[in-house]
Amino acid sequence: MKLPAFDYACPATLAEAVALLAANGDAKAIAGGQSLVPMLAFRVAAPTLLVDLRKLPDLDRIDIDAAGVRLGALVRWRDILADARLERAHPLLVAAVRHVAHYQIRNRGTVGGSLAHADPAAELPGIAVACDAEIAVTGQAGARVIPAEAFFRGALATALAPDELITELRLPPWPVGRRFGFEEFALRRGDFALAAAAVFYDQDVNGRAGAPHVGVIGVGERPTRLASVEAVLNGARIDGEVIASAAAAAAAAVDPPDDIHASAAYRRALVGTMVERALLAAHNRHPA
Repeated sequence: MKLPAFDYACPATLAEAVALLAANGDAKAIAGGQSLVPMLAFRVAAPTLLVDLRKLPDLDRIDIDAAGVRLGALVRWRDILADARLERAHPLLVAAVRHVAHYQIRNRGTVGGSLAHADPAAELPGIAVACDAEIAVTGQAGARVIPAEAFFRGALATALAPDELITELRLPPWPVGRRFGFEEFALRRGDFALAAAAVFYDQDVNGRAGAPHVGVIGVGERPTRLASVEAVLNGARIDGEVIASAAAAAAAAVDPPDDIHASAAYRRALVGTMVERALLAAHNRHPA
């Protein structure tokens, strides 16, 4: 399909990009275009101005220090997979990104684009919520930092103001020895997940799980932490019985819709299976 008519701008600074968005109420920012271009083709979106972000400086950086991992908005999936430091600094992130689409899309798609698009089955929003990440944004009113839990408001809906751009995703530090797992099921490799689960916990000297985090995608309008499952795991010795209880709690905690891809009952059972598999992977993982 042909794209709708639009004007095009390619600003060289963040301030210029923000000003363009503020001056044009239906403008859209474009980075990799892996979500926006299909929406344009199907006339789901029809902005009068596209603001190309590719020339903005310093937004393609991956910084790692004692404060955690910071991913610039223009970091591409391929950049994450190519950065060997992240295998230790945030292995759960790397595990999730390996499931993102196909290599052609991973060559173009960006961190900021995925977060701003807010597809409820996308991996990065799920990791952001599961890991208590923060999302830094800038608009005409200045810069602010939004907790990931508050950033995603529904399917394709975020807390971004029309003139705001994402500049950075901030992930907390990843302790050595943390146990984790990421499991996803899609109809075909590279498709959006019918359900996926990200889990991690820290194990104390007595073998008990502490600070468990369990997040799921594909089963609601936004990525979700499952507090009831975390309660099952917290302070427990992770074994087959606890994992089975956690999987049952996960299935009971979600209320997915019926759609053309799967029934609600199927997705509910599937999320339990994904949590079970992710916990098994975490339990069997040799601490680094």
